[in-house]
Amino acid sequence: MLKRDPIFWWASGIFVAALALFAATQDQSWLTLMIASYLLRPTLASLGVGRKRIDERQMTIHYRSGNIAFAVMMIVCVIAAIKLAAEDNHAFELFDMAIVVGLAAKALFNVILVKDFQKAPSKIITSVGLLIALFGFLEGSPPFQDKLMDALPGSAIAFIGLLSGKYPRSIAMVIFAITAFLITMIFRRGLDWTSTVTALIVGVPLIFAARYLFRQGKIDSDSEPQGTT
Repeated sequence: MLKRDPIFWWASGIFVAALALFAATQDQSWLTLMIASYLLRPTLASLGVGRKRIDERQMTIHYRSGNIAFAVMMIVCVIAAIKLAAEDNHAFELFDMAIVVGLAAKALFNVILVKDFQKAPSKIITSVGLLIALFGFLEGSPPFQDKLMDALPGSAIAFIGLLSGKYPRSIAMVIFAITAFLITMIFRRGLDWTSTVTALIVGVPLIFAARYLFRQGKIDSDSEPQGTT
């Protein structure tokens, strides 16, 4: 049975707005509103907003159905990307982009929602570093030694992530600088959808991790006992 609470009425209003937008413009942006109306309640509940308006049984159903839906969406994107690539249609890159963004977002929120902000920055930095190393290795030119060299920058970031727990404020400043450098290098190749999404995938997790490392370092320094005279 539907719960007719404020979230229900907000979702209903967004859905009606989506239908009105499509009827008036025939523009595909109406899909954004339709998705927002459908995912409003489970998304708010997952973020800890409005959880008093949803019981544990509903949370379990949303969790299971969300995981199944995510898996189905990934499979469809893979099939579509393979089909377009076989037809030599470069639109397959959009589906590749959707897959990478989806997996990266899921991995990031899996770490964030645990709310262990002492270990989360290290895990995020290390994961991003390994991801950069993997792409560097796969995209690198043969021979094998050159591919390893292309993987070194990402490996270095992963190593820095392992040290972040010991030197949080220093590592935070290093990560801010690395992020700025990486984003600059990404956009030097051109300003397009691929560059923008790549910058977001790399930049957002690193900035989040650096911010919490800096805050952690400040808390640690404030909590140190003051010297006596």
